[in-house]
Amino acid sequence: MARRAVLDHETHDVVGSKQWTVGRIARIATMSFVAVLFMFPIIGFVAVAFRSNDAVASGSDGFLGLGGVSIQNAIYSWSQVMGFGGADNRGVFLQWMGNSLFVSVGGALLAVLAAIPAGYALARLRFRFRRTVLVITLLTMVMPNTVLVIPLFLEVNAVGAVGQLWPVLVIMGFFPFGVYLSYIHFMTTMPPELVEAARIDGLGEVAIFFRVATPISRQAIALVAFFSFVANWTNFFLPLALLTSNFNNKTVSIGIQDLIGSSPLFNPTTAAGLDVKLYMPQLALATFVTMLPLLVVFIGAQRFLMRGQTVGAVKG
Repeated sequence: MARRAVLDHETHDVVGSKQWTVGRIARIATMSFVAVLFMFPIIGFVAVAFRSNDAVASGSDGFLGLGGVSIQNAIYSWSQVMGFGGADNRGVFLQWMGNSLFVSVGGALLAVLAAIPAGYALARLRFRFRRTVLVITLLTMVMPNTVLVIPLFLEVNAVGAVGQLWPVLVIMGFFPFGVYLSYIHFMTTMPPELVEAARIDGLGEVAIFFRVATPISRQAIALVAFFSFVANWTNFFLPLALLTSNFNNKTVSIGIQDLIGSSPLFNPTTAAGLDVKLYMPQLALATFVTMLPLLVVFIGAQRFLMRGQTVGAVKG
């Protein structure tokens, strides 16, 4: 027993010495330094939203840019943001946030409903021009969004829906990357033998998809929904082309541009005729608020995203 205790003690010392080697300490120190470099501008940016315009203009940043930070400053800045648009459109910023949630969530749902069945069909069904459809999906996935803005505008204008939200929602449901991601998922996690066994049991293709493929595609669904929501929320060119004719139907991505364009810091001529003038703290607060839905979605989907990193992996 004494000898075993000595061996255990020596083993513990060896393991402990391996855990805190010079190389590991250097790696931790380097990564900590890089993390601080990335966090410093983020903290400074968020701090601006809680400072007064005079403090920002005077350059009295304080430690980490936290000089003059207070909740009262943020409350005042928020009241200024809510007052943008005049008496007729007071609170239009929240309307823009609601519009973005509408098109982002709706587009993500459409993307999931379209991408998951399409990916399954490309992966496990055999039909004519299957490879051609897959190549077209890949080409569409790498095509810049700006290339499609003008053709989409002409189509929406042809049906008289420019300035309405539903065409943007429908177009955002077109998500080729989600189709390709679903295709990879079903190709690697759903063996062909499983599909053949289901067919031998008498299941049709639709029943196989809902009873066999769907239960094992939760990670793919979460990934498609997450990436689609992020892409929809940050989309700028499509709402800019289709929604600028209606002030209240804008999304927050182009609404922020209006806030910046109406600020005395960037456009003194336009700002001179406004009752509410937005300066750096107000713009920083509005930008910070637009980031919150993305942060909430990321935190909520983090568990699925961590598991989704293994989509396409094969167990040994």
